[in-house]
Amino acid sequence: MFSKEENLKSLANKNILLGVTGGIAAYKSAEIVRHLKKAGASVRVVMTRSAEEFITPLTLQALSGNRVSTELLDVEAEAAMGHIELAKWADGILIAPATANTLARISSGRGDDLLSTITLAFDGPISLAPAMNQAMWRDDRTQENLNKLIDQDFGICGPGSGEQACGDVGLGRMLEPLEILDMFSLSFNKGILSGRNVLITAGPTQEPIDPVRFITNRSSGKMGYSLAEAAVDSGANVTLISGPVNIDPPLNCNFVSIETAEEMYEAVMHHISAMDVYIGTAAVSDYSPATINDSKIKKDGSNSPMTLELKENRDILKSVSELKERPYVVGFAAETDNLIENAKKKLINKNLDLIVANDVSDKAIGFDSDNNEVTLITNNDKHHIERQNKRKVSKRIIEFISGRINEQNN
Repeated sequence: MFSKEENLKSLANKNILLGVTGGIAAYKSAEIVRHLKKAGASVRVVMTRSAEEFITPLTLQALSGNRVSTELLDVEAEAAMGHIELAKWADGILIAPATANTLARISSGRGDDLLSTITLAFDGPISLAPAMNQAMWRDDRTQENLNKLIDQDFGICGPGSGEQACGDVGLGRMLEPLEILDMFSLSFNKGILSGRNVLITAGPTQEPIDPVRFITNRSSGKMGYSLAEAAVDSGANVTLISGPVNIDPPLNCNFVSIETAEEMYEAVMHHISAMDVYIGTAAVSDYSPATINDSKIKKDGSNSPMTLELKENRDILKSVSELKERPYVVGFAAETDNLIENAKKKLINKNLDLIVANDVSDKAIGFDSDNNEVTLITNNDKHHIERQNKRKVSKRIIEFISGRINEQNN
């Protein structure tokens, strides 16, 4: 899923400040510098004292072509307010590796060394590539610090899972340099869907039984509306078709309000021919009453069972995927068990390009929650997006879709 080296075009002519902290993965920082330079970026390196125990400043100076900064109280540098000068110079900051201690210090707003002081003075994109033992990564305090950073719009690149230097196996190892740079480069991909037409469905549908009752599926619409907002922010021309929800639609999108599954089907088919991407997040009712009573159905006091005949609604997602000239088709799988297995079946059965699987049995990320945790599944691979607010998850999904569309067009 990661971009190849030649695809890091957004880093060309950028001033990148690389922060290196004291972890065994610091040796990979040399390769990060090399790839940044090859991509056309100008690179300056800031090292913490502990980082110097793993790799020498001389190595990174030779690779970057610039003096490596290590001390906040460097008389020569601070005569010109060196930490402010570096913050003004940089277009983006990447900290790799970012140790557990680094996450804690930056998340709490400390400025007691050169690197942390620069992060306080900088107002552009900052990404961190975590690297630590799997037990340290799992620790509640580390996760709390991570969530603080995410809420403050820091980019988080990784970590990966695998064998670690200590012999443990699990999440915590730093991603490979090109994987990190692939994610970091997205910070500069403004308008990654510029000029693309994106159709998103959201919310539930309501299938009337009589004038006061209806059948519906649970859906707050939050994920679909967050995706619409992220797509607008990425430069796309967005059409949002939504069932009844208590959310205002994003600005700068074409909003279509519907109630029933049939109305949603008609609206989708009306707009779909002009679309480059279709994202079906709506919780569309699979069935609707065969007949709709004109007046409210009354209880007759007999306590006898009531029979409601249902008819199957048209499958909107499958109908889109079966079009001769189809867009890039994305579906959602809200599952309560066998998450990956059931999502893969839906991906294949409905001939989708991508399916987003989420476990709605987990109340922390289920219906009405502001957070989500999803797995993106294609025919060739899968990619997990860790738990965070739906706005950030949506941004990651849009970035993934953009990358796949670009791959298809290359």
